[in-house]
Amino acid sequence: MSRPSKTALDRIGFLYAADATLVLSDRLILRASLQAERVFGWTIKELEGQSIRVLYPAQTDYEVIGERARRAMMQNPVYSDTRFMRRADGSVIWMEARGTTLDPSNPEAIAVWTYRPLEEDSRQIEGLTGAEARVARYLVNGFTSKEIARSLGCSPRTVEVHRANMMRKAGVRNTSELVARLLTTAEAARV
Repeated sequence: MSRPSKTALDRIGFLYAADATLVLSDRLILRASLQAERVFGWTIKELEGQSIRVLYPAQTDYEVIGERARRAMMQNPVYSDTRFMRRADGSVIWMEARGTTLDPSNPEAIAVWTYRPLEEDSRQIEGLTGAEARVARYLVNGFTSKEIARSLGCSPRTVEVHRANMMRKAGVRNTSELVARLLTTAEAARV
């Protein structure tokens, strides 16, 4: 068998990458890898040409996370976070996302993003209910109570009750301390 050309190797490297990989331009999906098809449940054909919005559970997630990533990538061309993403069947999964822009002055012009599903069990923070853990994941990503409520389809008051319960369980006085504790606990669970 002859050795593939550099162009063929580049295509193979992208198409068969271990993580779900998307090439975006102005938040439109230009190219999707085979792993993206497996992770998100849409075919490559269905993903390509779509707004990345189809992969977010709610408009708020799309807007807040997109703006945060855009601002961060203006300072550093590589950005990473953890977030909820939506599959074709409507199920929501917790993901690690990493993106790089080709133009930090206009980060959304062209960017390459990879996504890796995170195991729910390893991300569960000890002692939290399922609802509290969902709120916690939004808190560590900087969402306000109103934004979390819109994303989860509940009232801001419900979010505040979950936050208060988490603060009590963690023995902290404010949201900043809670977020620090959640991040420390989540990082320890990853190791």
